[in-house]
Amino acid sequence: MNGMKPVEIFKALGNDTRLQILEWLKDPEKHFSPQPEEVSDFQQAGVCVTQFHKKLNVTQSTASQHLTILLRAGLVTAKRHGRWTYYKRNEEAFHQLKGMIEHDV
Repeated sequence: MNGMKPVEIFKALGNDTRLQILEWLKDPEKHFSPQPEEVSDFQQAGVCVTQFHKKLNVTQSTASQHLTILLRAGLVTAKRHGRWTYYKRNEEAFHQLKGMIEHDV
C-alpha cells in the first residue's frame, strides 16, 4: 500500500471521532462554514483545523491530535496556509485500502 501500514490505518479508523471527521471531509461544503477567499475551495485547500475543533466541540489541541493520527495513517493530507493547517481526505489512500481489503484480507 505504498508505504501505508494497515495496522496504523485500522487504528486510526477505530475511533468514532476520527470516522466522523473522515465522513465530514467527504463532503466539506455540506458540513463546514465558508472559509476566507484564499482558501474558500474546500476541495483544493482543505478544511482549517479551527473548523474541526468548533464542530467537534473539543479543544484545538484535541482536534489536532485526531487529525495527526489520520495524517500519520495516510488517510488525510495537510497543507499550511499562513498560520493555519488545512486538511483534506487522501482519496488515493482509500482506493488503496479498498483494494487491500478486497485482495489481501
